[in-house]
Amino acid sequence: MLLKEGQVRIPAGCAISGIFSKSGARRSGEDIIKSISTMHDRSNGLGGGFAGYGIYPEYKEFYAFHVFYDSQRAKDDCEAFLEEHFDIVNLSKIPTRRHPRITDEPMIWRYFVAPLQVKLTASQLDEREYVARSVIRVNDRIDGAYIFSSGKNMGVFKASGFPEDVGEYYKLEEYEAYSWTCHGRYPTNTPGWWGGAHPFALLDTTVVHNGEISSYDANRRFIEMFGYKCNLLTDTEVITYIIDYLGRRQGMTCEEIASVIAAPFWSTIERKPPAEREKLTYLRNAFASLLITGPFSILVGFEGGLMALNDRLKLRSMVVGEKDDTVYIASEECAIRVIEPNLDKIWAPRGGEPVIVTLNQGGN
Repeated sequence: MLLKEGQVRIPAGCAISGIFSKSGARRSGEDIIKSISTMHDRSNGLGGGFAGYGIYPEYKEFYAFHVFYDSQRAKDDCEAFLEEHFDIVNLSKIPTRRHPRITDEPMIWRYFVAPLQVKLTASQLDEREYVARSVIRVNDRIDGAYIFSSGKNMGVFKASGFPEDVGEYYKLEEYEAYSWTCHGRYPTNTPGWWGGAHPFALLDTTVVHNGEISSYDANRRFIEMFGYKCNLLTDTEVITYIIDYLGRRQGMTCEEIASVIAAPFWSTIERKPPAEREKLTYLRNAFASLLITGPFSILVGFEGGLMALNDRLKLRSMVVGEKDDTVYIASEECAIRVIEPNLDKIWAPRGGEPVIVTLNQGGN
């Protein structure tokens, strides 16, 4: 049947959704799966994934490594590296269920680890830098091994498939988190594969992204000068490393990070009060190569918080809703209403203006 104009829905590619409880109350993964499934047509089955924070309270002092293996040799080589550099307190396959639409699975393992003190002391690095370098080294040098999640008391779950199928595959109804983010992928110029699915993560920083980064090459060349390796065939990886570099290594706040990657236009900066104008001018000049250009909306998860951010021109949709102490963020309002129809407040953030939510004092 020939469809007339207006009968064909052409979405803006990819879907993102997030739920954050300011009180630290944990909820199962069922709601986030329900949210992302309403935006099914925004993805094409070539990538889906979730990040949950607060899911491993019994191991909250240890780094949780989630690892894809393409072969037994890759697993042996990676485990030899981990045993040399970390104390492995628990290891197991990540529980999954058979799913007719999730195929070509790699081996998926989970390790709870702590850096060996003798190695940490000898490296003269702080603990988080030691762990980050170890993760990057495995992903860059051990063929067929990919540590795709490496934070404390949190985890990433992703695969090649529609996101609702990925959630069922990983049994996310059995996990509880105070913060959930998720992504349905519609790759346009990069391959659809397990490693290329979102979220991307390093330590406790995770990123889900709707859009396309036209500044990728400039961003990648700059960030790789500081030891990061962008070899996972997608522009979202570089966003993750930029945020880690600016936040963890440069000590910037979320607001300052947003002022770098979605920097105000010079004409906007000129109209700011003197002190703010001076700061924004410095950030634009000092970190010019980390300005992200092109259409994007992102959710950045981190320990105790969540940041939502659009590009400066707001070329990708994003809606925020609030109900009591819970914040909901999604590409479409329907993805929020399906799990919380009676909102206290709902709005669309302006381009380049971050929405930042954190745990209340005393939260998890």
